[in-house]
Amino acid sequence: MSADDFEELIAEAASVSVDGWDFSWLAGRASEERPNWGYARLIGARLATVDAALDIDTGGGEVLAEVPTPPPLLVATEAWPPNVAVARRTLRAVGATVVQVAERPPLPFRDGSFDLVVSRHPVDTWWDEIARVLRPGGSYLSQQIGAGTVRELSEAILGPLPPPTARHPQQAAAAAEAAGLTVVDLRTATLRMVFHDIGAVVYFLRKVIWTVPGFTVDRYRPELRRLHDRIRTEGPFVAHARRFLIEARRP
Repeated sequence: MSADDFEELIAEAASVSVDGWDFSWLAGRASEERPNWGYARLIGARLATVDAALDIDTGGGEVLAEVPTPPPLLVATEAWPPNVAVARRTLRAVGATVVQVAERPPLPFRDGSFDLVVSRHPVDTWWDEIARVLRPGGSYLSQQIGAGTVRELSEAILGPLPPPTARHPQQAAAAAEAAGLTVVDLRTATLRMVFHDIGAVVYFLRKVIWTVPGFTVDRYRPELRRLHDRIRTEGPFVAHARRFLIEARRP
């Protein structure tokens, strides 16, 4: 890279595929702390104990593919067509069926179909549908994106934003209870995220599209340039991801 490598970095990041939910391209360029509850380990342990399970918003199936002992019936849903193809390839090894679904309910499953429903970073949580497809005594276990996640990066591009009104853990708990579920676990975490160059920022914004809705390099080139200069002058850009874990059980 040249001394002023802004154009090279953003061109490289803009050309990389962002299909699926694999962030390995960011190795050495960005890092994020992980919650101490270990979501993949949690669902792996739970999936080994049930007969039928559903993973909602599986992305490219990367997390589900690591499950050591899948249940006899394992189904995953995904709404974004490019991810559906990735997930079908990724999840062959664990025998999961991937179902392409609409972005809105209902889920295409019969009432009481699953002992366990899981979801990592769902776009939306359809609590009534989750309650419907769970068997009595079944559980929903999900790691979700919390209110104001990576807000520092959003504001670096968009300017000051109003306080977040959605994705608060207490809102999720209230919605679960309203759907007839009993919340048995609710935990929160604030996690340090570090971006070492503007290419990492561009890749992240292309992939995690709700951080800056409608993001394109051309639309936000001046803001990206300012952030590039800031990283060069002050060092890596630090933001904070917010996550919460919720488990809700159908009585």
